[in-house]
Amino acid sequence: MVRGFEDRLINTVVYVVLGLAGLAAIFPLMYVVSVSITPFSEVLKNGGFILIPQSVTFTAYHKLFTESNIPQAFWITIFITIVGTVLNLILTALMAYPLSRKKLPGRIWLLFLVVFTMLFSGGIIPTYLIVKALGLIDSVWAMILPNAVWSFNVLIMKSFFENLPDELFESARMDGAKEFRILMQIVIPLSVPSLLTIGLFYLVGHWNEFFQAVMYVTDRTLFPLQVVIREILMLTQQPMDNAENMLPTETMQMASVVIASLPVIIIYPFIQKHFTKGMLLGSVKG
Repeated sequence: MVRGFEDRLINTVVYVVLGLAGLAAIFPLMYVVSVSITPFSEVLKNGGFILIPQSVTFTAYHKLFTESNIPQAFWITIFITIVGTVLNLILTALMAYPLSRKKLPGRIWLLFLVVFTMLFSGGIIPTYLIVKALGLIDSVWAMILPNAVWSFNVLIMKSFFENLPDELFESARMDGAKEFRILMQIVIPLSVPSLLTIGLFYLVGHWNEFFQAVMYVTDRTLFPLQVVIREILMLTQQPMDNAENMLPTETMQMASVVIASLPVIIIYPFIQKHFTKGMLLGSVKG
């Protein structure tokens, strides 16, 4: 197929725009990684801007994992992310499946309540009072249970369940299967793309947990990774007599950003192929 001049021009423009967008996304990441592994003397010599380091040192990472609260915060964040995401998916699926059945009594009113929570909330102070009354203050569960279910994700999963063929449910009921068995043995295995997509939303949300920790946690041993990194980023650089032996605040800041971002960057490519499919299948019906 012979392409005309206009087609080649459009393709060129598209490639240029995509290349610039990719460069805009990669450039800040390269800068952060480069500064985090660059000796402080080289950072000073280049005015703080390093894109390709001439020499490499991992002193900042060593300091963060040996002389800061990063290791403890890292394990707290991992616990919050894993337990929170699993709990989110279980509760979301158990809530979305009944709402996807049109014969559910009071279905319209339940959907109204779900949508209502997306538009209005009780506010910060009432939520804090509820968390305090439940005895969750200074507990890791204060960073998990208040966000156990996201209404938007419930609606996405409900729409996905509604797209499944009704013949599957009818044949399962004819064989004597109850609703819970249908959910576990038929619906869930067919919903892997949607579950992975929604699980990614929950996972990133828990990994970036900050607001709940600031609101409900005062015990520093329970601070998640983002709160500890914020403290590192807020540090002011102290005067240093020997630039070679002292670790600059800026280098530690960049290293902490890499530590916080790297796990999500590693995980995302493995579920990227399911991401678009899950979003499309979950948005065909409203």
